[in-house]
Amino acid sequence: MSSVVYVSGTFDLFHRNHLKMIEYGAGLGDILIVGVSTDELVCSYKKPPSIPFEERIAIIEALKYPDVVIPQRSLEHTERVIDLNIDVFVVGDDWKGKYDYLRDLGVKVFYFPYGSGVSSTKLKKQIYTQYKELISSSDKHSIPDVIKYD
Repeated sequence: MSSVVYVSGTFDLFHRNHLKMIEYGAGLGDILIVGVSTDELVCSYKKPPSIPFEERIAIIEALKYPDVVIPQRSLEHTERVIDLNIDVFVVGDDWKGKYDYLRDLGVKVFYFPYGSGVSSTKLKKQIYTQYKELISSSDKHSIPDVIKYD
């Protein structure tokens, strides 16, 4: 019987740690399902994603690893695990402990370590800082006294 792996995420500002988590999930079983959190779900617990849901799910669908990509509309996964016969659940380690209850259903739960590398939050801060610097430097210039035309 094939083992089914479910990887859960928002995948905002897609970066290499997202890819590593999906690759990791692909190596844990035979069928890889990736659940992409909808904008409505994300907004229920934090600020809206920078990239709209339709764009985020299209990016994940374009990857070679997932067999199936589906919208994720809830943070409660009991029904999904049962309906899709999920054997393995993978999520970022920023959710550590949140999905331990799935182990009671016989699901192996892995919290993928992002470590100190790239994250969507860090990327947003970097973009914001660079933008502020760009605006600041573009607004600070001397105005010429006289413009001469030849």
